[in-house]
This record gives sequence, structure tokens and C-alpha cells, in this order.
Amino acid sequence: MLPPRLPIVVIAGRPNVGKSTLFNRLAGRRIALVADTPGVTRDRKEAEAQLRGRMVKLIDTAGLEESAPETLAGRMRASSASAVSQADLVLFVLDSRAGVTPQDEHFAQWLRRQGKPVLLVANKAEGRTATSSILDAYSLGLGDPVGVSAEHGEGVADLMSEIADALPPEEPAADEAHDDRPLKLAIVGRPNAGKSTLLNRLLGEERQITGPEPGLTRDAIAVILTDDEGREIEIVDTAGLRKRARIEAPLEKMSVSSAIEALKMAEVVVLCLDAAEGIHDQDLQIARLVEREGRACIVALNKWDAVPDRNATRKAIMERLEESLAQMKGIPVVTLSALTGAGIERLLPAVRAAHEVWNKRIPTGELNRWFEHALETHQAPLVSGRRLKLRYVTQAKARPPTFVVFGTRAEQTPEDYSRYLVNSLRDTFKLPGTPIRLQFRGTKNPFVEDS
Repeated sequence: MLPPRLPIVVIAGRPNVGKSTLFNRLAGRRIALVADTPGVTRDRKEAEAQLRGRMVKLIDTAGLEESAPETLAGRMRASSASAVSQADLVLFVLDSRAGVTPQDEHFAQWLRRQGKPVLLVANKAEGRTATSSILDAYSLGLGDPVGVSAEHGEGVADLMSEIADALPPEEPAADEAHDDRPLKLAIVGRPNAGKSTLLNRLLGEERQITGPEPGLTRDAIAVILTDDEGREIEIVDTAGLRKRARIEAPLEKMSVSSAIEALKMAEVVVLCLDAAEGIHDQDLQIARLVEREGRACIVALNKWDAVPDRNATRKAIMERLEESLAQMKGIPVVTLSALTGAGIERLLPAVRAAHEVWNKRIPTGELNRWFEHALETHQAPLVSGRRLKLRYVTQAKARPPTFVVFGTRAEQTPEDYSRYLVNSLRDTFKLPGTPIRLQFRGTKNPFVEDS
């Protein structure tokens, strides 16, 4: 399967407005030659770059000039026009110091006729002197200008966010594309929690041997279930997981290994508890294993019909989950009786919802708006007397949702601040119960030479 095409971002404008400097700044490395002399760039320069988590193809173009087609300037203009015709987004760059020129007005009209999305970039906007020129740029009718200084890096972070927001929606990666494969679901829990009875109830037949004796299920058994919407779910019933110290017989060791392997292969895990017995330490250990493997999880409180005081039992279990599974805050809980079928109709919709959360991707613009608000609400901490400079965040992947925070000395972020960001992410983007991975990477200024 071919990888998705990268969106194309073309940098255009008249000569000597700083297009190549901006190209280098966005690419994060020196690629295009830069000089004060107009017309240094002749051929289009291309580079792949990551802007706020979006991979794009950047194209630096020659300056737009009105010239006869047969001249060098005319051929450069044709090359630039060809690049614009391929663009998903055009960055139209002005020189803030020079203000809006007749050339700028001419090419702004030409760009509007091309029908391409355009971001207006007012470059060389360092300090306060360029403010009036930035305001003048509104007259071009290309929307709000973004003031930057490509040479000094000022405003470039905001520009990256604007670019990410203006790009077409991301295509799903090949390994995360929706397809017709069954959703993989594993049912796990301690012995005699009712896992096999639950599978039989879901299937509507006595597929698994059940009984009061613990340990009837030895191997991990996979069966295909078609839900009410015609979608397939591959359900694996597993052997009961006891404390490691109690596992002695070779056969039981093999059964436990098979159960853990099934858990690792699953996308969603149903942790089946005996509600009449409440929640045990071993149940929490299994839940932590699910979290460590990065799987979506549902807690099924089975044998609910045998619980005498349901309000008190639910409250006690929810409090224990909240206290002991903070890394899976908001984990979905379904009360049911596999024996009678009461409440069973709520389980598969909860599984589908957990699977969607586990697969969730957050648009880069939304993610960074959340990040800015989170930093304003609780600013980054001091480490060794110096405040961390956390600059932006990107979602590296889903399944489970995994995010990377970039910034100066970001890798030194304390655990309590990381937990604050994870909880804020979970609350803001409705990610209940799913494991969230948050990584921190320090950034290095590509314009500072190594000593």
C-alpha cells in the first residue's frame, strides 16, 4: 500500500522578501542559499518538514516577477506558477519593512485567481516598527496576516500552527486505516469470574464449558461474533489469571502465558470481575498489565444479580478504581449478569466506544490550542532554577493515543507536571479510560552551530 501523499506548502512572493530564510526556518535546517541579493533562488527547492506534527513537502520558489516568458526571470516565474498549481497551501510572503508594494498587490490578485488556500505572511516583523505594515497587509484581501521574523525565529511557532490548521485533513496511516478486519477483544480476569459464561451469553450458545470449578478454561479460545450492525468481533476467552506465586503446575503456567499473549494481541480488553466479591488486588494487577500493554479496557462487573447492596458495591469499586488506576482514569464500567443476560446489551457498545477512543486522533491545531491553554493555566515548572520552555505538542500515533511534547530541556519535565498534562488531555478531548502515552523531547536550535 502506497504511503499517503504529503500536503504541499509553497512559499511564494516577490524577490528578497525572505522566502528562503523562512523555508530554512520551517525545514529546521539550512537547505536554500540565503543572501541579501535579490534573485538568489532560481530553481524550486523542496524539503520534507514536520510542522506541529504534520509532515509536509515545503517548496521554496523564485521571486515572482513580471517578465517576458523567454527570459530567465520569465522562466523562473513559470516555475513558481507551476509550483503554486500543485500547492495545497500557499504562503504569500511580504516584507514588513517595505510595506505593501504594487508588486505585492499585483501578485495577490494573481494568487486569488489560482483558487488556492493562501496564508499571508508578513516577514521581517521583528520589533514594533513593522506593526503598521502588517495592518496594511489586510488591504490585499487574503485574510489575517501572520507577522514573523524568519531570521530571528519570532512568530514562526504561531505560523506553524496556522499552517497545520489550514492543511487538508490528514489521511490515516496504512497501519491505522479502517478496514474490514474484526475488532480483537480479549476477556480476562481471575479464575471463576464468569468469563466463559459471558462469552457464551454474547454468542447465544454454550460455546465454552462452564461450571463452578475454577480453571475450566485452559487455552485462549478465539471465536468470531457478528454484532447487530453486521461488524465482526474476534473474542478470545482466556484462562483465569492468579497470583504468580500460586501458579505451580506446568499446564497452568502455559494457560497463563496463553492468556497474557491473548491480552497483548487484543485491541480492547474486558476485565471481568465477580461483583459479589468486590475488587481484588489481583484484578488491579491485571488492569495494570492491560495499561502497560497499551490496550483499551472495559470493566465488566459480572454476577450483578447476586449483589445485595448495589449502590454501596458500585461506589466502593469505583472509588478503588479511581484510587488505584489513576493512569486509566474514567475507565468504562458495565454492570451485568452473564448468567441471566441482564445488562449484557450494554457491553458491546461500550467496547466499540472504547475502541474509538483508543483509535482517536486529535487535529494538530486543536491539540496546540489546548497545549497553550494548559501552559497558561499551570505554567511549566522550574528545574534546577530554570523554567522549562515547552513549545508545542504533536500526536505521534493512536492505538493508544501517544503524544510528544517538544521544548528546551523538555525531557526534564517532572512526573507530576506530566500527570497534569495527561489528565488535562484526557478531560479536554474525552479520552476516558484509555492509556495515554506522553513523551518529552528536548529541541535543539538548528541555527546554532556545534562547538
